[in-house]
Amino acid sequence: MQVTNKLTPFFENLNFERSDNMMIVNFGPQHPSAHGQLRLVLELDGELVTKAYPDIGYLHRGIEKMAENMTYNEFLPTTDRLDYIASTANNYAYAHAVEKLLGIEAPRRAQVIRTMLLELNRIISHLFFLATHALDVGAMSVFLYAFREREFAMDLMEDYCGARLTHSAVRIGGVPLDLPKGWLEDLEKFLDAMPANIALYEGLLTENRIWKMRLEDVGVISGEDALNWGCTGVMLRGSGVKYDIRKEEPYELYGELEFDIPVSDRCDSYGRYRLYMEEMKQSIRIIKQLIPMYGDTEPQLMAHAPQYISAPKEEIMTQNYALMQHFVLVTQGMRPPVGEVYVPTESPKGELGFYIKSEGEPYAYRLKCRAPSFFHTGLLQELLVGTYIADVVTIIGSTNIVFGEVDR
Repeated sequence: MQVTNKLTPFFENLNFERSDNMMIVNFGPQHPSAHGQLRLVLELDGELVTKAYPDIGYLHRGIEKMAENMTYNEFLPTTDRLDYIASTANNYAYAHAVEKLLGIEAPRRAQVIRTMLLELNRIISHLFFLATHALDVGAMSVFLYAFREREFAMDLMEDYCGARLTHSAVRIGGVPLDLPKGWLEDLEKFLDAMPANIALYEGLLTENRIWKMRLEDVGVISGEDALNWGCTGVMLRGSGVKYDIRKEEPYELYGELEFDIPVSDRCDSYGRYRLYMEEMKQSIRIIKQLIPMYGDTEPQLMAHAPQYISAPKEEIMTQNYALMQHFVLVTQGMRPPVGEVYVPTESPKGELGFYIKSEGEPYAYRLKCRAPSFFHTGLLQELLVGTYIADVVTIIGSTNIVFGEVDR
């Protein structure tokens, strides 16, 4: 009896009668530059990659199946563990999809706070990308500088919700907390310091001849190929396609804000690096517009929908009906109407969307997460062919993948 696995077709197509220059290399799944539990099976002709097979599944936790066995509110903290570098983006994407299913909208103050947190989280994620990508390529100083600013941004997240990495800072129907006293002032100080820090990163890297030699014309993907492979976010805009869900299908307050969508027609790793730098500048611009909006809002943080959302704590503690309703929602879960939704959002890595099918029960009949890193990992089987082994680490870094959202 012949034993086969998913790699059998790959190995059957390899030519084992070859010269001494041909070899098979396993890159990962414990390689420090794999950005997670990625196993890359590479066929090399000398140092040239002739075939690449990304093998995933080493981090699989069955998160989508967990969602179908947990009530809607129970599952929300689990979304932190998808893209754990930008957990607020995952919290929000899921909460937003459930809100569409319920037909409710968060109060304006909650929308202001959410949009602030989303863009602050985008800066945190982009700083992490810059630090690790630079370290992969060999730039140690940038790693230290970028992590310094990321720590300050994470201090702001901790001041708001008490957590630094897995935030759970969004709720279905709004946000759990108002901004603490002095938080906006601290946020403004951080934003005022960031342009000079971004200029420092650019001064260290943008015209650095070693950096340019390692990134220019490396990992080239055309706009057509990017679309065919399902690329989104910087991977798509770095290939000359101007597409950002915050502009195409605005959600929260993005339709009221002024910001630009940076696009590059370089199609290589260097162009993608430049876009990440520009996106941080746009996130600063967005948050600065949101700060004055906060003071013009009513202090309501959660949507008023007693059938689905618990009443404020003051009502639960003083009104018997509100307490009974809260007890039912916590112990049995909400029961959304029968239907299905797919809601896309623009996470720091690309299009992050949740598909939910409801049968009117407290548990989703089917939940599917459309994560950008999954598509960008599949792209590696084409993107790496024809490159040198030394460029593999650079290309993986420029895709900015995280395996929490690949192995769902």
